Amino acid sequence: MQKKSWRADDSLKEKIKLYSPMVYHLAYSLVKNRADADDIHQEVFIKYISKSPCFESAEHEKAWLIKVTTNQCKNWWKAAWRQKIVSLSEYEEEGRELAAPQDMHGEEAGLIDKVKSLSWKYRVVIHLYYYEELSVEEIAKSLELKASTVRTHLTRARRKLSELLKEEV
Repeated sequence: MQKKSWRADDSLKEKIKLYSPMVYHLAYSLVKNRADADDIHQEVFIKYISKSPCFESAEHEKAWLIKVTTNQCKNWWKAAWRQKIVSLSEYEEEGRELAAPQDMHGEEAGLIDKVKSLSWKYRVVIHLYYYEELSVEEIAKSLELKASTVRTHLTRARRKLSELLKEEV
């Protein structure tokens, strides 16, 4: 018995339109700048199109996209060329600022800046939990972690964000 292909139900354009904001915002929160988030966003959907995976459900498809996005971001951070570029802090010290995505303004953009200052493992879980509204179990499955590890990361990330917000006041 063959599993029903999730992809067969909807057109490719609709799927890209549906998941594009999630993929882009996750990539942006992990790599911390628009240009690289754009590149990762494109790479994720190139893989999506070229591999034409079949999914059991919409949740399976979303988990696959999250996993591919986080893997692309990890590869971006490990890339050899990154060793030869100026750090973001040096870039910002020169009086330049990195822009948040266009649909984020005011307090949300400020909070994104605080989240961006967290370490990788905390940024991922915060983004998936609060911005993508995934449950702890869904995050654990997507990132191939234990649910208890995800809860620990969320607790530590919240504590760190609380400290950062108190420093601001």
